Amino acid sequence: MKKIVIFIGVLLLIVAGAFWFLTGGALNDFIKQQIEQVGSKVTEQSVTVNLVDMNLLEGAGTIKGLVLANPEKYNAPSMFSLHEVTLDINLESLTTDLIIIEKIVIDKPEAFVEFTQNGGANIKDILDAIKKNTVSENASEPQKESTSDSAEPIVRVNKFVLAGVALTVDLTQLGNKAHQGVLTDINLTNIGGQGGMPASQLGAELVKQALSSIWKQAKKEQTTILKDQVKKKLEEKAKEKLGGLLNKLKG
Repeated sequence: MKKIVIFIGVLLLIVAGAFWFLTGGALNDFIKQQIEQVGSKVTEQSVTVNLVDMNLLEGAGTIKGLVLANPEKYNAPSMFSLHEVTLDINLESLTTDLIIIEKIVIDKPEAFVEFTQNGGANIKDILDAIKKNTVSENASEPQKESTSDSAEPIVRVNKFVLAGVALTVDLTQLGNKAHQGVLTDINLTNIGGQGGMPASQLGAELVKQALSSIWKQAKKEQTTILKDQVKKKLEEKAKEKLGGLLNKLKG
């Protein structure tokens, strides 16, 4: 009888431990660690996370205070930071080989894009690092087929939203100044493809697509601002010439 009681006690401890892992605790710490380690490796910049709060029993999760540092040669302390990420997880998919995240929303992130005199930018440097450190889709042996990734969960994201990105475009090195604005929401779909991809690869893909979308908007802002700058200078020169011509006619 005593042995049975001990066995039941051990069993309850194991079940309680598994429950704790699935509902928070160790799972939160593990995800936080993975985001920081994989993110820093792929971007070649420090990635830090303040808090991860996952509740798989409710199909929900939150990540708070993620910061992607700026490359050293640039001025701002961070290139990208966000206050909160929310995840809507398909509960039924947790029992299958393909985990489906219905929606990821990054609410009011901040991006600081610095352009250099030679046309480079901090966000471009980071995107180049991501491209270098992730396996090409055209590789003969995709990373998700490798042994190291065999134990990783395969994940697909149906919808990915960057809501209200506060974008700063710094053109100081191009003889201009820093300009600020809020982008319209960026919506991406079917990240990972129909069959999904290993979680670490998916994370890199999400970062790449998010930064690529912001980079596209930043370049558009740069082009518009510099065109306006050139137009203004031409107008000023035209006014000067016209003024000089009028003075000569008066004389």
